[in-house]
Amino acid sequence: MSLMKKSSVLFLSAIFILAIGCDSTGDEDSDEYGNWVESSAFDGNSRANSVSFTIGTKGYLIAGYDGDDYLSDTWEYNSEDDYWTRKSDFPGVARSGAVGFSINGKGYLGTGYDGEDELNDFWEYNPDTDTWVQKTDFGGTARYGAIGFSIGNDGYIGTGYDGSEQKDFWKYNVSADTWEQTVGFGGQKRKDASVFIINDMAYIGLGIHNGAYEKDFYSFDGGTWTRLTDLDNDEDDDNDFEILLSSGVGFSINGKGYISTGISGSLTNGSWEYTPETDTWDDIPLFEGTARQNASAFTFGNKAYVLMGRSGNLYFDDVWEFRPDELENEDD
Repeated sequence: MSLMKKSSVLFLSAIFILAIGCDSTGDEDSDEYGNWVESSAFDGNSRANSVSFTIGTKGYLIAGYDGDDYLSDTWEYNSEDDYWTRKSDFPGVARSGAVGFSINGKGYLGTGYDGEDELNDFWEYNPDTDTWVQKTDFGGTARYGAIGFSIGNDGYIGTGYDGSEQKDFWKYNVSADTWEQTVGFGGQKRKDASVFIINDMAYIGLGIHNGAYEKDFYSFDGGTWTRLTDLDNDEDDDNDFEILLSSGVGFSINGKGYISTGISGSLTNGSWEYTPETDTWDDIPLFEGTARQNASAFTFGNKAYVLMGRSGNLYFDDVWEFRPDELENEDD
């Protein structure tokens, strides 16, 4: 073989080896972080539209609808040992579509729908004594499909449906047991929105108004609303995304926010991760349970869970832990 032919063969071989190496690297990079792992099933009835909040290492799931009845039971989830305990029933009217949050070791629940009427009563739960106490009624109109959250020592309830979609927000002062309407929200009216909290900042978006999914997305620090990048951003080729849905579930873990499941034309098991420093979203591995709406969520330090929800007339009792720092593994 001539020297020229031998050189050509060696050159083509090198290109082939390099191509294999590039393909191998590409396969390795295709691995996605964000693993869903099924945990111990809920001990109570399957349900959707429940209230959930966390206190320390315990999660609390209250009320909801199981397809036949509006519920008033209270359940405690031990995140360290992965088991459920039934606690004292919620003494208010059985309901679904209510909201809840926790402040200083106590849980709060308000609003909702009892099958006939929208509600505006408001309650406090003390896990140390396993007791419920009724507090001052929510300051806005009776409603369901609202969002509730806490920032520091104050609670907030806003948006929702009272016969039409709403956009007002109200602040609850725990020590005074009083409500006052807070700084105006410049976004659209909506029901079935989503919220998550990162470092005492609420991030609020999604939901539906007049039959259309809302695209605006805001942060709120308890005093100021800031509009962030819309959820149908297509203006930046390096940061384009579309997240338009209602009845999804929001949670945060390790300084990032997450949205999972909901209705986007049809039921979805899509999941997305939000980075507040860059105001950007990324797709993450799909929620591994059945696609659903009206699920609930718990967050404990570096653990997060998505649970319950419904698909049409099918109601769920499964519990899924999300591990953001693990590679996706559909077989675990």
